[in-house]
Amino acid sequence: MTVFGGNRYKHMKVSIFVVITILFATISSSSGYACYAVIAGKNATADGSVLFAHSELNSGIRFLNFRVVPRIKYEPGAMIQLTNGGTYPEVSESFSFIWSENFGMRGSDSYINEWGVACASDGTRTIEDSREELIKRGDIIDGGIGYMLRRQVARRARTAKEGVHIVAELIKRFGCNFLGVTLVIADPNEAWVVSMAGGQHWVAQRVPDDDVVVLANVNIIGQVNLKDTNNFLASPGLIEYAIKRGWYDPDSGKPFNYKNSFDKPGKGWFDIQYGCDSRQWRGQCLVTGESIPIPVKENLPFSVRANRKMTVSDMRDILSDHLEGTEFDKTEAYTSGSPHDLISSGDGGICSQYNQEAAVFQLRNWLPAEIGCVYWRTTAASCSDVLTPWYLGITETPEIYYYQYDLNENLTAEFHFDPPAGTYDYNPEKAYWIFNTLENLVDMNYQKNIGKVREVWEEYEKNEYAMQAVIEEIALNLYKKDKDLCRFFLTTYSATIANKAVEKAKNLNNKLRTDLFGA
Repeated sequence: MTVFGGNRYKHMKVSIFVVITILFATISSSSGYACYAVIAGKNATADGSVLFAHSELNSGIRFLNFRVVPRIKYEPGAMIQLTNGGTYPEVSESFSFIWSENFGMRGSDSYINEWGVACASDGTRTIEDSREELIKRGDIIDGGIGYMLRRQVARRARTAKEGVHIVAELIKRFGCNFLGVTLVIADPNEAWVVSMAGGQHWVAQRVPDDDVVVLANVNIIGQVNLKDTNNFLASPGLIEYAIKRGWYDPDSGKPFNYKNSFDKPGKGWFDIQYGCDSRQWRGQCLVTGESIPIPVKENLPFSVRANRKMTVSDMRDILSDHLEGTEFDKTEAYTSGSPHDLISSGDGGICSQYNQEAAVFQLRNWLPAEIGCVYWRTTAASCSDVLTPWYLGITETPEIYYYQYDLNENLTAEFHFDPPAGTYDYNPEKAYWIFNTLENLVDMNYQKNIGKVREVWEEYEKNEYAMQAVIEEIALNLYKKDKDLCRFFLTTYSATIANKAVEKAKNLNNKLRTDLFGA
């Protein structure tokens, strides 16, 4: 794929911008590491797409770089340099991808590549031994692989299942550096959940087409049928290893269960009292529309049947939940303060002040990937922010959404973990800080401010959803005549919508500052 660029279509920029503008006007926590995912199979959604929602939550001062990486060709013999010293042969040409980079974090980047393969991860603790012990017995080789694992899926996989096989290949070669992590790999046809215990051991389960999977920071793959390779894949000897470690007794009469064998039980009050993870329970309640009885006698199921066909809006609403209206709601209709201060992830709060991004990957197989796959995303807590659509066909993002560091340097692990001075500094010209400011201002008087903000964003998102079919019809017509022009149109549209959202966020910031400090 040639990177889109040059002067060929620049004279059309004004016309396309005008078209987009007219269309828009016409239709116009206790834990600092508590990521979350919701995955809906294609028969469980309103439009037949695979929907993969993911929120990235980490403590500390962060910065997310949101940029497009083009295809890159490599010379024969080129090697990938892994974080801890290992090397691996490069592909002759890597696929392009949209990349949300969370500088300094090992497991917090999100990707969607040119084929519509999306990948993100959640930490899921296991009872596996320490990294030092895994190295000692040869289960981690040449430093292992961790941070670069999702990147290789984005660079090499044409389908989600192929992504699982790439993970398997790399884990076999190096061993997993994480002592418990779960990747979600989704494409326009299906999605897979891949859980790794550290070292050489992993298992993967396909998301049922008719169901919805909720993934908090807890292992959710239960009973495994390794004969059913359409729905399960695993590392060689997984069950034998569990038997050897004393984690599974084949004489018990019970089938092998990955969660029961490898999971490290939570120690929070909800886990102890009710026998399940609070956020997994809450998410499944939101999907089914029912209050699932607690305490649970067995594990919560891997997937559940939704009480409606899921939409992008439904997925973002789940990521924005603070237990409102439940017996566990501590806010008293927000009169007691911000839910971000009163409800932790251990209580079952899904939305948090630690949220750097909420994403919904809308993956549709009946359109060209450039048009059919959309990376909807917010910056900061999703309850006070707005989803904006980034079509897979875009060739760049506006500079307000990223620092334009040299791409070759930016792609190295060294750069990721040690970015230039000032990367984390507050910058009022970057979207990341503008939306974080809005979140913090809302939190100062959540009861009074959230309604003002949600009114603006709900109208904005309503317009976006209404415009989607029109934009995609135009894009498809362009695609049939000139793919590069189609990509130019989608790039201009996505940038226009996102930049307008930034301007609205700035206006909201000024209004809330006036209300809070103007008296």
